[in-house]
Amino acid sequence: MVKVRNCSFCGYNIPAGRGIMYIKNDGNILNFCSNKCRKAMLKYKKNPRKTRWTKFYGKQ
Repeated sequence: MVKVRNCSFCGYNIPAGRGIMYIKNDGNILNFCSNKCRKAMLKYKKNPRKTRWTKFYGKQ
């Protein structure tokens, strides 16, 4: 059975064979569904709770 991953930024499911896996120097693994999510988190340092198109928007 194929494991479905969640995007580290927006929280949506990533189908098998899709997305980007990013491994930080400290060993943390981040999964992203798109380049948009990767840039928002790593380059622009956005907060997913303040970004309208994520699942986490408005959560405390």
